[in-house]
Amino acid sequence: MEDQRSQEARWVAGVEPPSEMLAQGMTSIYEKECREQPARLAQLLRAYGEDEWITAEMDKVRQMALSPGPVLWIGMGASYCSALTGSSFLQSCGRSSFAVDASEWLHYSRQVWDRAAASVLLTASGESAELVQLCQQSVRNPIALLCNNVHSTCWLSTEIRLPIMAGPEYGNATKTYTNATAASIVLASHMLGRAWQEDAERAMAAFAAAIDSTFSFRSDLERFCRGAANIELVGRGPAYGGAIMGALCIREMTGNRAAAHSGGGFRHGPLLDVNESHVAIVLALGRTAELGLNLALDCHARGGKVILVGTEERESSERFLSVRIGAVPEPWNGITSVVVPQALTLAMAEQFGAKLRPRFRYGIMRE
Repeated sequence: MEDQRSQEARWVAGVEPPSEMLAQGMTSIYEKECREQPARLAQLLRAYGEDEWITAEMDKVRQMALSPGPVLWIGMGASYCSALTGSSFLQSCGRSSFAVDASEWLHYSRQVWDRAAASVLLTASGESAELVQLCQQSVRNPIALLCNNVHSTCWLSTEIRLPIMAGPEYGNATKTYTNATAASIVLASHMLGRAWQEDAERAMAAFAAAIDSTFSFRSDLERFCRGAANIELVGRGPAYGGAIMGALCIREMTGNRAAAHSGGGFRHGPLLDVNESHVAIVLALGRTAELGLNLALDCHARGGKVILVGTEERESSERFLSVRIGAVPEPWNGITSVVVPQALTLAMAEQFGAKLRPRFRYGIMRE
């Protein structure tokens, strides 16, 4: 029985895909998964608001967070991007909290783990080698797990568990990033004793509208960026997680070089080498939107091309493309900030082909 369960768990999310899915190409799978995001997000928000088991699990995390010490959010890749939103939200509300890379934490920081009040581990697969080790070595450090695979080793190794509910995902992390970020916001709100449903409803509507509108002119985004030697994504706060996620999306799906920076980190260094070969996607969202606008103007003044993502209409030009998305309460811009990079990625894949192949089974998870 155990061997059978282990074998079944090797399918992504522990679910065998339908035969017609196995025959699809990566570009069509990626678009399908991007467009599934609003429905999966709505499902998660409904469950986190109504499911008594999920609420009871969140109550346990809130009780853990009452202890002295910071709240840690631990993940890698897309999960780390979601962790950034959870930690920045708690910090902005006066609660000490940090996002840490799971691999770095495993090898260099376990000696101080018991000083944390609570630890939230985030993983899509639940099979990443570093996360598995952290789950299995957390006896003295009670943890909560946010995971998209309820058949996984991490899920079976952990007592406090919350589902990401993104469904199987065979390309770049889209649904899992969106749902993990939303779950992090809801969980952080629960720790703080704050209502979240009204803000979530607004964010869900704005997110769905942004996908519809932005994906409709994705070819314009691709033409604007075509030939760029460097594509760099810049954000602050929750949108910093979106910037990292957007860069991962472009690199993994298309093979084009893309890098992410915090707004302050970009200004104090990378801004100096901006020239006509450079495209900056500046996510000017939330309380620091004005700083993002100023940085975008400075990139443009140095000869670079800029895609400015914001909540206000601005005039576009040959080297300045303004993209307006609906305003959402912080920290929900951690979700809306990924829409433009996702749309650009799809257009690049449609124009030049996707470099990433669909993954229907988990391979060997190496550190």
